[in-house]
Amino acid sequence: MRIPRFYENQPLAGMQELTLTDSVFQHAAKVLRMREGDKLTLFNGDGVDYLAEVTHADKRQMQIRVLESAPNERESSLKIEIGQAISRGERMDYAIQKATELGCHKISPLFTERCEVRLSSDRQDKRQRHWQQTAVSACEQSMRATPPDISAPLSLEAWLKDCEAELKLVLHPHEEAPLDSYQAPQSVALLIGPEGGLSDAEIALALEYDFKPLRLGPRVMRTETAPVAACAILHYLWGDLR
Repeated sequence: MRIPRFYENQPLAGMQELTLTDSVFQHAAKVLRMREGDKLTLFNGDGVDYLAEVTHADKRQMQIRVLESAPNERESSLKIEIGQAISRGERMDYAIQKATELGCHKISPLFTERCEVRLSSDRQDKRQRHWQQTAVSACEQSMRATPPDISAPLSLEAWLKDCEAELKLVLHPHEEAPLDSYQAPQSVALLIGPEGGLSDAEIALALEYDFKPLRLGPRVMRTETAPVAACAILHYLWGDLR
C-alpha cells in the first residue's frame, strides 16, 4: 500500500512530534480517514522526506510522530524556469501541474498583449495562491519534495529583464533553431505565449534580451501543451530523463 504524502508548511527538521496544520488534517482525517498507527510522508520544501506515524486523531486535530527522514533526490540538476502567458481556468492549472511533475523549478505567470485574462490586485493574489497549491498537489503526486516557486503575475518585459538563466528560449512556431547546437546548460528559461501567440513586437523584445527562438516540431501546440513537451525534451537532453 502506497504511503500518502502531504505538504506540511511548518518546520520538520529536528521535530519528533507535532500537530498537523488544518489543510493536511482535513485531507488525512476527513478524506483518507487515517487513524492512529497509520503512516504518512511529510515534506515542506527543504528537500527532505519525513516518514511519520499518526499518534492521535480526533474530530479537531491530528498529531504525528516523525520516525525518520531522508533526502529526496528527485530534483534534476537542470533548472528550468518558465515564463507562461496566463490562460483561462483549467488551462493554466494544467500547465502548472504538468510542468511541476516534469521537474520545473520556477513558473512566472505573465501578462502579454494577447492575454485574455485580466486580474485585479486582489484576484492576482488569490490566483497566485491557487497556482501555488496546484504545484504543491503535483509535488505530492509526483514524489517531489521541493515545490516550484510560483511568482506573482508579471509583465512580459519585467520577467525578461530579470531572467538570468544560462540558456533562454522563446517558443516560436515559425522559427527553428536545433537544440543540439547548444552546449548543455545548467539552467534554461522558456517563454511560452498565450493561445493567440506572442506578437511580433514581443518576439523582437525577447530576442533583444538574448532569447533564442525554438520550434517544437511541425505542429503548433496549445499554450498548456507547450511547457509539457518542452520540459520533457529539455530534461531528456540535459536533465534526468535520459
